[in-house]
Amino acid sequence: MSQKNRQGKRSARERLQEQREKDKARGKRKRTLGMVGAVIAVLAVAGGVGVFATKANQDSGKSGSSAEPPRGAVGKGDLAVPAGKRGAPATLTVYEDFRCPGCKQFEDVFHKTVNQLADRGRMRVEYHLVAIIDGNLGGTGSVRAANAAACAQDAGKFRAYHDVLYRHQPEETRDTYAKNARLIRLADKVPGLNTAAFRTCVEDGRHDGWVRKSHADFNRSGFPSTPTVLLDGKSIYGPDTPLSPNKLKRMVAAAARG
Repeated sequence: MSQKNRQGKRSARERLQEQREKDKARGKRKRTLGMVGAVIAVLAVAGGVGVFATKANQDSGKSGSSAEPPRGAVGKGDLAVPAGKRGAPATLTVYEDFRCPGCKQFEDVFHKTVNQLADRGRMRVEYHLVAIIDGNLGGTGSVRAANAAACAQDAGKFRAYHDVLYRHQPEETRDTYAKNARLIRLADKVPGLNTAAFRTCVEDGRHDGWVRKSHADFNRSGFPSTPTVLLDGKSIYGPDTPLSPNKLKRMVAAAARG
């Protein structure tokens, strides 16, 4: 074989090797771009979900991103709505969710006694509004109802509207209280509540951020469920701590005696 032929074959082999290297590099670039494209697609989908979730929260109330407490809120961070006289000898703390069936059971049995003790100056009540059912079953009814109750507090009619919400509580799986129109219609059952100011407060979600802040505080507290009921900081209601209206009266009387 002549030197010229050997050089021609070597050059052909070299060109083939070079082409293979180029093809290999091109394939690697395609795989890399494909992976990048997949990552971008995943991020785009995740971003879409994030925007949707954020929009859903925003749609529940136009101004609810700030934690604006209702008028007269008390306690750490202004997270409690008070009922009864300041300086009463006993304080009942109630963590509740307006969609929670257990909370309705507590209200059905105890609301008359609780209101009487508060009205007579024997006990002060501090209500903390949370949104457990929204998290467990989905929806926004817990937050919407709590915001509406806070709007009622602004109008000085929290307790009456609070009791109306429990009397008309929907089934746990039905997110009826997610509808502002329903909450506003229920305000007709409280004389003088359904005003333009109340309707604007409900529709704008003025206290949504405050409700979420209250719910986050409840999560940090370590309490397992709603309702959580404390008398002077001690849990008094639950499966292992049976309670009756008369027993509550005795406990409050004992607290007054010191």
